[in-house]
Amino acid sequence: MDIQIIKQRFEIIGNSPALNRAIEVALRVAPTDLSVLITGESGVGKEVFPQIIHKFSARKHGPYIAVNCGAIPEGTIDSELFGHQKGSFTGAHESRSGYFEEANNGTIFLDEVSELPMATQVRLLRVLESGEYMKVGSSRVLKTNVRIVAATNEDIIKLLGQGKFREDLYYRLNTVPIYIPPLRERRDDIPVLFRKFSLDFAERYRMPEIVLDEEARQMLIHYDWPGNVRQLKNITEQISIIEQTREINAGIIKKYLPDYNENLPALINTPRDRSFSSEREILYKILFDMKNDMNDLKKLVHEIIQKSPHDLQLENNSLMEKLYDTGSPIQEKIGQQLPDLKRSDSHHIEDTEEIIEESLSLQDKEIELIRKALDKYGGKRKMAADELGISERTLYRKIKQYHID
Repeated sequence: MDIQIIKQRFEIIGNSPALNRAIEVALRVAPTDLSVLITGESGVGKEVFPQIIHKFSARKHGPYIAVNCGAIPEGTIDSELFGHQKGSFTGAHESRSGYFEEANNGTIFLDEVSELPMATQVRLLRVLESGEYMKVGSSRVLKTNVRIVAATNEDIIKLLGQGKFREDLYYRLNTVPIYIPPLRERRDDIPVLFRKFSLDFAERYRMPEIVLDEEARQMLIHYDWPGNVRQLKNITEQISIIEQTREINAGIIKKYLPDYNENLPALINTPRDRSFSSEREILYKILFDMKNDMNDLKKLVHEIIQKSPHDLQLENNSLMEKLYDTGSPIQEKIGQQLPDLKRSDSHHIEDTEEIIEESLSLQDKEIELIRKALDKYGGKRKMAADELGISERTLYRKIKQYHID
């Protein structure tokens, strides 16, 4: 079938080769009963591809059920997926069918499958291998004929190494992999997506369409889009509603990019290391690098403290050269001020040491990021979790762990 027809039917915008490839694979695997694992960052539109697979399969007249595994509490996930018997736990006043029973002869889409607890992964593996499962609190084996399509925004290979995901389950799910590219890997699609969203919102809110000038267009194209298509759509809607002018320039666009800050160049629009599965890990890497720089500086200052004024005068040049050789901009700045340090009294040296010894607590940074995300979205956990690149359940757990109001 023509890919363009599929795009129109499922409202997929873009002509990226990687995006077209993902659609082609979905169409080819649809007539089979093979398990499919869809990978890609949060906000890229992974939820559309299970629908394509279902609609072009022999199961298209059967049920289609989408389950967000990350949004279901760990204590009830087995009951939701496999059902439970009356009296099997407190509050189980009657028997209940699970999603696998309801989706019999159809397709079940397990989004954020990497969030499943290990015990649930064992149950899921049994369904994949034999189609068998048992309700919670029951010893009776039931059968289901269901096609499983799973998705995740996590690096499952990394989770395998950490013992957080079963290797046998991964290979059963990953029979056919489909990769959805992030927005920054298909930048030519960004203006097309913006125009589509602006037209949709103009029609929905009965107002003129917003248009970009060339500078604003280039800013959108070169922005990193950590939230991908979802973030672009949200920003387009905000601009459509809030801005009175319909001609949007770069100054207006800049106000709606949450992490656009000229004072923090190290964190803005930097190329992403693909070995990391989330922005949080990238931030941690930056913090660790900064901490290493601080430790190096601390050692150098201790060297200076232990020198006499006469030694400092003689070794000033070599110390400056050592600082510059490290390649750190922070160290270069300190190196430029070494001549002043040699004339400082002990009080100033103690002050310097105290500043350098300030700790970079990753926990504090994580709490700060969570608070900012919650404040930004008025306490709405789902939107805050999407902004942070984690599941809603993970966010809820961290809110309790850190006692965040």
